[in-house]
Amino acid sequence: MRFSSLPAVLCAGFLLFSSSYGFAQGSDFQKWIAGFKRTAVAQGVSPQLYDRVFKGMTPDPRIKKSAENQPEFTRAIWQYLDSAVSQDRVLHGRRMVDEWAGWLDKIESKYGVNRHVVLAIWGMESSYGRILDNKAIVRSTPRALATLAYNGGRRGKYARKQLVAALKILQNGDVSPQQMQGSWAGAMGHTQFIPTTYQAYAVDITGDGKRDIWNSIPDALASTAAYLNKMGWQSGQTWGYEVTLPKNFNYRLSNQRKQQSLASWSKLGVKRASGSDFPRGGDMARLYTPAGANGPAFLLLKNFYVIKRYNNSNAYALGVGHLSDRLLGLSGFVAEWPRGDRPLTFSEKKALQKRLSEMGYKPGAVDGKIGQRTRQAIQAYQKASGLVPDGHDSIKLLNRLQGRT
Repeated sequence: MRFSSLPAVLCAGFLLFSSSYGFAQGSDFQKWIAGFKRTAVAQGVSPQLYDRVFKGMTPDPRIKKSAENQPEFTRAIWQYLDSAVSQDRVLHGRRMVDEWAGWLDKIESKYGVNRHVVLAIWGMESSYGRILDNKAIVRSTPRALATLAYNGGRRGKYARKQLVAALKILQNGDVSPQQMQGSWAGAMGHTQFIPTTYQAYAVDITGDGKRDIWNSIPDALASTAAYLNKMGWQSGQTWGYEVTLPKNFNYRLSNQRKQQSLASWSKLGVKRASGSDFPRGGDMARLYTPAGANGPAFLLLKNFYVIKRYNNSNAYALGVGHLSDRLLGLSGFVAEWPRGDRPLTFSEKKALQKRLSEMGYKPGAVDGKIGQRTRQAIQAYQKASGLVPDGHDSIKLLNRLQGRT
């Protein structure tokens, strides 16, 4: 449900590519449109609407590059958060909290979702709607999905399903074809709903008969709250806490699926970084150390994972949670990030696994995926080398394993 998983590089997903694609294949695209009409009509789309939407349409020559674009390096989580929770986004968001206070009262009362979280998602998804005015980025949803469905590779099946859903939204009259705009992947409006998610969860809180996430900010914010509510949002609870860990902490307890109560974590010496007590000792939480022992640590509650239903990324959910705290008026993280380090690329992860295997530490398959077995192998190496056994992979660790430091 997003323009991009990295808000600061929204434009990077929309780079132009060779004009040899798209327009040179216009006649084939028109044949595809004619053929797909049978599929759409069979699923309830009006033939007249279909013809009106696709009349004279050509494939968008920027979509294929966006779909195929893969960054060479993994972005460090602190770089992501620097842009996701920028000073501009915080200050603008606080103005939006005041400007839309009346509607946010109604939305919060009806759906039980904290207004600052709803506003944070709006900020992350479209920079509070400002990105929707950028014609270099925003795409016609029917055209983008048709282009992906026609020649989108592995995204073709997804695009065909979403295209039919988008046509049904148009048929329902919630928005005009000209106003149905969003990302290259078909995510729409202020808070970036894909068409099928829109169909299932979007709401009309203004009562005008339209679920208008493109032009009605109240509808967009209410739809986001309605979705989070349906995903299991725990009203009155937060997403998580930044915490400090005691000396010689057992990092095998971090980044695991198993939860413990906040009271149990407290008994292990885990404390809130702010110095305050946990408000409810019975809340269940997981420990998350995204940068290992050299960065902030977090206890994540259920609402963190509800946010991940919006975008299945720990970095995204942490960004939403942190931005919501800043909109509330809380300060930034207490602990510093290891900014001199950087995450490993896919090939470097494989190299790390290969080297650990050569040294007898049994990381499992050399597949570039840092799972539990690889983390345990890293911890075994770190312990044997007199390092803090946090199981965290990094370029410094790889250099050490390869004898370059």
